[in-house]
Amino acid sequence: MKKVLFASTALIATASVAAAEVRFSGYGRFGIGYLEDRGFTTTTTTASGATNTFFNEADETILVSRFRLNLDANVETDGGVEFSGRVRLQADEDASTGEANSAGLNGARFSVIYGGLRVDAGNVAGAFDNLANYYGNEPGLENFIGQYSGVDYNFLGYSSTGSGSNAVFFQYAVGDFAFGASYDQATIFQGQGVSNDADRWDISATYTFNNITAALAYGQTDSDGILADDPSLLVLTLGAEFGDFSGTVFVADDKTEVDETDGTAWGVSAAYNVGSALTLTFAYGDGNADGDLQQYGIGALYDLGGGASLRGGIGNSDCDICDDSQLRADFGAQFNF
Repeated sequence: MKKVLFASTALIATASVAAAEVRFSGYGRFGIGYLEDRGFTTTTTTASGATNTFFNEADETILVSRFRLNLDANVETDGGVEFSGRVRLQADEDASTGEANSAGLNGARFSVIYGGLRVDAGNVAGAFDNLANYYGNEPGLENFIGQYSGVDYNFLGYSSTGSGSNAVFFQYAVGDFAFGASYDQATIFQGQGVSNDADRWDISATYTFNNITAALAYGQTDSDGILADDPSLLVLTLGAEFGDFSGTVFVADDKTEVDETDGTAWGVSAAYNVGSALTLTFAYGDGNADGDLQQYGIGALYDLGGGASLRGGIGNSDCDICDDSQLRADFGAQFNF
């Protein structure tokens, strides 16, 4: 009797797995990374209650690495509705010290997809994180230079290594148009350990015509009177492809309601396919606020075939109130699977 019961259970489990689809994907990368004046700060408290902050120098050149594994599972109903879930396993080096970090799973994302409609729940990417050409072309093995560097507004983003925000994202695509929106509760820190939850939402619209894509997104954090004014972000991106050349333009109205970061941000990026295997990249980002980060740099990618490539880049980061600018460079290999 026990043997029959075990056999029946095994058949049910096998049928369940057969009806579903489980996929593994991701990439690995490793190489050498250089950061001028690399280091980290530590804070100690004395017996009298005073605090001392120390800057700890680290090797400027370290071994950089990342292993990312996406685990996706989905089923489709008889009516064509797809239900899916994703978790991500990722391990990176500690960029401050150069030491290795352990891999860990992030928060789960759940999705329902039907036709042009998609709804995500859990650890989701919001309208800005999903916006076409927001990130543009990012040079380097680690993609450390971006046209968006002048933006300081804290928008909803997908977390690869943490639990993420428990949020909802909606997207509907029809023809050349796509519309998106997201909502979650963000945490506003007021200092001295005091924090409050606030409503954070964003919306987006994208239109593609021929070889050009235009996208617009607006987001706001409603602080319910915690802050004098509610922070917000408005972003416009344009992207185009012309044969072997592709480029993006980025403009943002970044209302952080903080003097050092409140203002306008802008940037551009480009990629050019020199030959059958070599692609050159460039990115520049800046803003008019004193605390906005200015970045610029170039990179190269050489396709080895089979999902493997050699990548590298060099660039600079600075701001008006920063002590010094920082030169950064990297080179290594990446393989996609």
